[in-house]
Amino acid sequence: MCYLIFFVYLCTLKIEIFRIMKTLDFKPKMLSAIRNYNKQTFMADLMAGIIVGIVALPLAIAFGIASGVSPEKGIITAIVAGLFISLFGGSKVQIGGPTGAFIVIVYGIIQQYGMQGLTIATLMAGVFLILLGVLRLGTIIKYIPYPIVVGFTSGIAVTIFTTQIKDLLGLTMTSVPSDFIEKWIAYIYNIGSIDPWSAGVGIVSVVLIASWPMLARQFHLSPLKALPGSLVAIIAMTIAALLLKEYAGVTTIETIGDRFSINSTLPGAVVPALSWETIKGLVGPAVTIAVLGAIESLLSATVADGVIGDHHNSNTELIGQGIANIASPLFGGIPATGAIARTMTNINNGGRTPVAGIIHAVVLLLIFLFLMPLAQYIPMACLAGVLVVVSYGMSGWRSFLAMLRNPKSDVTVLLLTFFLTIIFDLTIAIEFGLICACLLFMRRMAETTDVHAVLNEIDLNEDADMERGNLEHLTIPKDVEVYEINGPYFFGAGNRFEDIMARYGRRPKVRIIRMRKVPFIDSTGLHNLENMCLMSQKEGITVVLSGVNEKVEGVLKRNHFERIVGEKNICNHIDLALARANELVS
Repeated sequence: MCYLIFFVYLCTLKIEIFRIMKTLDFKPKMLSAIRNYNKQTFMADLMAGIIVGIVALPLAIAFGIASGVSPEKGIITAIVAGLFISLFGGSKVQIGGPTGAFIVIVYGIIQQYGMQGLTIATLMAGVFLILLGVLRLGTIIKYIPYPIVVGFTSGIAVTIFTTQIKDLLGLTMTSVPSDFIEKWIAYIYNIGSIDPWSAGVGIVSVVLIASWPMLARQFHLSPLKALPGSLVAIIAMTIAALLLKEYAGVTTIETIGDRFSINSTLPGAVVPALSWETIKGLVGPAVTIAVLGAIESLLSATVADGVIGDHHNSNTELIGQGIANIASPLFGGIPATGAIARTMTNINNGGRTPVAGIIHAVVLLLIFLFLMPLAQYIPMACLAGVLVVVSYGMSGWRSFLAMLRNPKSDVTVLLLTFFLTIIFDLTIAIEFGLICACLLFMRRMAETTDVHAVLNEIDLNEDADMERGNLEHLTIPKDVEVYEINGPYFFGAGNRFEDIMARYGRRPKVRIIRMRKVPFIDSTGLHNLENMCLMSQKEGITVVLSGVNEKVEGVLKRNHFERIVGEKNICNHIDLALARANELVS
């Protein structure tokens, strides 16, 4: 009997979970992908997952170190977050893990709040991402202005490049300033301390990564063509550094093992101690992580859709990203999101379901458990070279230059976001960029609304109020003024009447306001319209509204606008309005 009750309970729970998932728009692509899964699809996912896992290895290590944490934390992030993003995400082919966009944010949070603060901020960001998905805001995130995306992406790329100069050139500096300008001043001041061997390793790494596809074709290395240039550079430079140390006595090339102690044991889940004061202090960084993670993951999923001909579920993707960013810090990881480069690698190598992402996480786990100790021999200059190439790819300099030919408003938002990102930080850049974009958008919207006076007669060829037969014009009676509003009547266009009426300077007996082309009116527009009507009444002028649509009329009725102008003075079309005007004039 107990087993029967338990079985019924499980069935009820399952039904309730599916009902909640349907209500929340939470439909992981994994559920639909496995329905018609077959051996052929698995083999394609297996090959893609193995290749993506190999591609992700050097990037995870490099992103972890550049973010100010140990290299294994980067791999742990790719394993844990990559697994959960594939299991619960809304894209079939999304590959998740640490990305270059988070380097600046994570490094800054660690410097200010420590590793404990980063863990709490990432957990909070995960909760925020889930809330964004639950509230169905996935589609809204995609409407963040493109100049802001380009501006902060290019700014992050410049910042990443700047942080790697010390390791790339082997500069012997005791500390590197956190400020962008001070950092470059310190580099110039210490330029004489360049280590030629480290600089050689870094520069050769950049050249090898950039030219690897061409070299593979030139020397007919087809079996090795699938290997990422970053992994080839790491293997080649690690071997070169070991040979130089063993046979040439070169000991100045710093490696990961010289700076970090490598731990290849997968940590257990640890929940950090939480307090209300700590949570309040980390709201800003957590929101920044959540917004950036949402933008990058949805951008990556959108790009993937265009390649595979599919449609991702934005809200499910955000919930999946949120779950991943809650799980990752519990195991010592850092923030994660969808990675465009790894996602495209997955697609190009045949991956078509989330199983490829799961296999990618398993491959990284095996490498972590059995090969992680070898990472201690990787030169820091080589990892710097990897990140220099990553920053070049992130910069999107072609898009940046192309946007400089756009309208001045877009250029302003672009440059403001870019310079705030590199000089201050990403949080300030996104906030000011969004504020500036909103203000410019409001200005553009205000410019789309036109208020003008109609003199002497109304051209019926442009009038859609009703059929006119053979009439072409309607004559405006004496002592009657007609004004027409074209566009939404909101706060940006509320003061246009004062300007246009002051220009004519007449005092008619009736003032007709044509609103047939007003799709909506907001509270500010309504307030200005009320003021205009009241001022007109003080001057002995009657206001008649013409062509008010149902939506606008509903707003007027809810605010009892008929008490101001009179119910008879709100007309459906211009014929009735002119007839009412004639009645009032006579």
